Amino acid sequence: MKKLFTKIALAMAGFTGVAVAQQDPQFTQFMYNKLIYNPGYAGTSGAVCGVIQYRNQWLGFEGSPTDIAASVDMRLKGAPLGVGISVISDKIGPMSTTYARIAGSFNKKIGQGTLGAGIDVGIIQKSISSDWIVPEPLKNDPRIPGSGGTAANGTSYLYDNPSLNKLTYDVGAGVFYQIPGKFYIGGSMLHIPSQQIKDGEIGYKVKAHYYFMAGYTFQPTKWSKIIPNLMYKNDLASSSLDANLTFLWSDMIWVGGTYRIDDAAAILAGVQGQTGTGNSIGWKLGLSYDLTTPKLKTYSKGTVEVILGVCYTPKVKKTTTYSNPRYLD
Repeated sequence: MKKLFTKIALAMAGFTGVAVAQQDPQFTQFMYNKLIYNPGYAGTSGAVCGVIQYRNQWLGFEGSPTDIAASVDMRLKGAPLGVGISVISDKIGPMSTTYARIAGSFNKKIGQGTLGAGIDVGIIQKSISSDWIVPEPLKNDPRIPGSGGTAANGTSYLYDNPSLNKLTYDVGAGVFYQIPGKFYIGGSMLHIPSQQIKDGEIGYKVKAHYYFMAGYTFQPTKWSKIIPNLMYKNDLASSSLDANLTFLWSDMIWVGGTYRIDDAAAILAGVQGQTGTGNSIGWKLGLSYDLTTPKLKTYSKGTVEVILGVCYTPKVKKTTTYSNPRYLD
């Protein structure tokens, strides 16, 4: 099992002297945490929103991918600006990556919705532990971190491959348009500098990532809504397309499915609610389960993801006017 997982991890990381980055951590419930993909989203909902998301991929594998993403965004009062912050932790085996970014977006009212054009700046921290189980013990590959261990037959082996722990800057940009509760569309480019993190023979290549997302809400009846969501990801080496269809009943309970082409299928369910008639607080809790691909189903029990979101929406104050025709006011 450990050997199999190590080989998968090596293939995903792309160790060739300098590792080639896989795509950013993927989340099945992408439509509920848009800021981590697009800084232009900040402030466009008009509410103060916070989201936290946890994903445990390939249950049954030791050292399987584990991801946590958290974000908060809001529109600044009295200014056409949205701000936000997002943090992502991605861990797979001995490799860990942390992304922390601050987003700023210029918000412009267009028709019934709001257009946001924004950038984010932050850091990427990449670490690869020297505690590494190699597929073939006793073979020293300077491109793979490690310091030694014990083979399955009890033979000890040693080699001098250091760990990697480096930090660098990060920049992204995006545009996003939405009519809250009806429609959204956005495109972004993250990790624009595409820099290389390297320490001696050990390295990691950060590649630019491109995202496109869209969604629309149909309301066939008073009590039901059908919401298709789409996410396309590309890093110029590989691409991924997630197509989701969600059925929402009475604005409270939803069920749905997502298909990731050539990768996985998922089922989703959740509940949401809202309190207050003036200033209101809305919340949602969602759960998804990814069905394991045929190549891994013998070893993995699937993937579980949980998301919790809370939004505070201030009451919109209506502007009142007084006119006196006598004084032409």
